[in-house]
Amino acid sequence: MSFYLNLINKKEKIAVIGLGYVGLPIALEFAKKLKVIGFDINQQRIELMKRGEDPSRELDSEAFIGRDIHFTANADDLKEARFYIVAVPTPIDAHNLPDLKPLLAATKSVARVLEKGDYVVFESTVYPGCTEDECVPLLEQISGLKYIDDFKVGFSPERINPGDKEHILPKIVKVTSGCDSESAEVIAKTYELIIEAGVHRASSIKVAEAAKIIENTQRDINIAFMNELSLIFNRMGINTYEVLEAAGTKWNFLKFFPGLVGGHCIGVDPYYLVYKAKQLGYHPQIISAGRVINDSMGGYVAKQLVKKIIACDKSIKNAKILLMGVTFKENVSDIRNSKVVDIVNELKSYGVSKIDAVDPFASSQEVEYEYGYKLATEPNGRYDAIIVAVNHRQYLDLDDDFFSQYAADRCIFVDVKGAFHNRKPKGLAYWSL
Repeated sequence: MSFYLNLINKKEKIAVIGLGYVGLPIALEFAKKLKVIGFDINQQRIELMKRGEDPSRELDSEAFIGRDIHFTANADDLKEARFYIVAVPTPIDAHNLPDLKPLLAATKSVARVLEKGDYVVFESTVYPGCTEDECVPLLEQISGLKYIDDFKVGFSPERINPGDKEHILPKIVKVTSGCDSESAEVIAKTYELIIEAGVHRASSIKVAEAAKIIENTQRDINIAFMNELSLIFNRMGINTYEVLEAAGTKWNFLKFFPGLVGGHCIGVDPYYLVYKAKQLGYHPQIISAGRVINDSMGGYVAKQLVKKIIACDKSIKNAKILLMGVTFKENVSDIRNSKVVDIVNELKSYGVSKIDAVDPFASSQEVEYEYGYKLATEPNGRYDAIIVAVNHRQYLDLDDDFFSQYAADRCIFVDVKGAFHNRKPKGLAYWSL
C-alpha cells in the first residue's frame, strides 16, 4: 500500500480528466485531502474554475476555497500525476450508437504520460467490457507499458445527480473495482477518503460497468411504462397522475411518473447496453421498446396540443405558444439531450412559428448554438397555449394570476410533468401526460 500512502502524504498527485458535472465535484473533494490536477480541454472553463466559478453552475464559490488543486488545459501538466481519473462524457451519435471519441481522446492523453506503477480509473459510463476492450489496449499501445504488470486500471461509475443538493458525492455509496486484488484495494481506499457513505467493492471491472449501466436503464424502463400508461389513459379520458396517486397508496407500488426523458444519462445509457447486447447476438426487446416510447414523448405532447388548438377553432399557423423550461431536468442549467426541443420541432413541423421559450437556468446562447432558437427574456403578450415543460422551482409557486395575465381566450395549459394537477389554473383548459 506504499502507493496509497504516497497519495495521502501528498508525495504523489491525482489528476482528474474532464471537469464537468462529474469531474469537478470529484476533483474538489479529493483536493480537500490530496494534491490534485484538474484537467479539461476547454480553456474558457479552466479560467472560470481558476476564479472559483463552476461553469455548470452546480457548485458555489465556497466549494473552491482551501482546495489543493491546479486547474489546467495543458496536457503536459498531467505528467506530474500518478493516479488518473477519467470523467468525460460518453454520448451517443445520430444513430443512437455509442460515441466513444471523448473517452478515447482522454485515454490517449493519459497514455502519453503514463509511467510504470501508475493507476487509471474510469468513471465515464460505458457498456460492460469497454474499459478493458477499448481503453486498455490504447494505454498499452501508446505508453509501451503492459497492463497489470506495469500499470493498473479500475472502474468506478459516477453517481452524480445534477441539481440534487441532498444526494451529493460524499453521501452516495461509491462502487469501485480494479484489475486485480491489489488495485481493487488501493482504488477503494483512495475513494474512501472522500466518500462518507462508504464504498462497495465490485468483483471485477465488468461488474462495475454493468452495475452503472443498469441503474439508468432500470429508470428508463420504469418511466417508459408510465409514459405508455399515459398514452392509454389519455384515450380513456382519465388523468394519469390521479391514477398513480390512487395506486400509490399500496405499500409496494413503485412511484415513477410519466415525462420527457433526456439528459446525458437515462436518455443515453440504455443505448450502450443495447449496442453491446446486439454485438453478442441478442436483440433486447424491453430496453429497446422503452427507448422508443420515451424518445417519442416530446412529439406526442406537441401533437396533442395541436389537436386541442384546432378543436378551439384556432389557426395553428397563427397560434402563439409560451414554453416554460428547456433544460433536460428541473433546477439545472444543462441542456444536453433535452427532449423539450422535440416539442419545439414538432410544433414547427405543423407550422407554428410563434414560440416564446423561457428558462431561468438555461443560457440563451447555448440553446441557440445547440438547438437553433433563442430564449425570450420573459413572457410577452397573451398566448394560445402555455406549456410547463420543466418543473423548475421558480415555476412551482406560480399562481392563477400569473398564468391568467398571459392567457389568451380559450388558452390551453399543458402540464407535462403534472406539477399543477392538484391546483389546475382557473380559466385555462388543462392537459397533462
